[in-house]
Amino acid sequence: MKENRISLANVNLHYSATAFKDRSLKSLLTNFAQLKRDAGERRDIHALKDINIEIGPGERVGLLGHNGAGKSTLLKMIAGLYPVSAGIRIVEGTIRSIFEIGLGFEPDATGRENILYRGLLLGMTPKFMRAIQDDIVAFADLGEFIDYPVKTYSSGMLVRIAFAISTAVGGDILLLDEVIGAGDENFMIKARERIRQLVEQSEILILASHDLNSLAGICRRGVVLHHGEVAFDGPISSAIARYREINGIR
Repeated sequence: MKENRISLANVNLHYSATAFKDRSLKSLLTNFAQLKRDAGERRDIHALKDINIEIGPGERVGLLGHNGAGKSTLLKMIAGLYPVSAGIRIVEGTIRSIFEIGLGFEPDATGRENILYRGLLLGMTPKFMRAIQDDIVAFADLGEFIDYPVKTYSSGMLVRIAFAISTAVGGDILLLDEVIGAGDENFMIKARERIRQLVEQSEILILASHDLNSLAGICRRGVVLHHGEVAFDGPISSAIARYREINGIR
């Protein structure tokens, strides 16, 4: 039986620069001439640079860094959402990631129908999703709206059902990106308890956050990213100190 682990050896990841352009179809059409002139000037962005990290069973790792340092990119690369440009990525174990939880919904389908669709995206079987459907519906607590198309949901309602689905099943490796605002205080109490349970059940945790107190309370190891590079990897207290030093935080 293989042990759950994450092994990253000299991993590099490049983005196409066009991925960072926030352009609508209208702007693409109206600025077509400008786009042609700019085409020769674009270049790839080196998002992750020579990343070397080994994480084994039982580890709780905090991921620190300023906005744009590469935290979310690193998590998504580990999850397999972004392919590496160079290096070796080895992940052994079932991954459960909680970030951008609003993705993967069919707007014309009901909340109940989307439970099945989202479960399939998470790699679950239809039989399994039907078995836990009632628990998900109860946790989301949307009342009659669970049978309305999700395109009619407010942003808060959408986050609630997305959170309920994404956290309904655990995994060997848990990837968390920041704290999720999921509605009113009563729901947030349930959400925090659900996250605590997932953390306890997972063998490996990687938590990216700016909340230094949460990182210090949950994690024993810290990895500091700075402009896509590992600036420090060691005890969480030392990682927090290094993060403060790099970013001029007292």
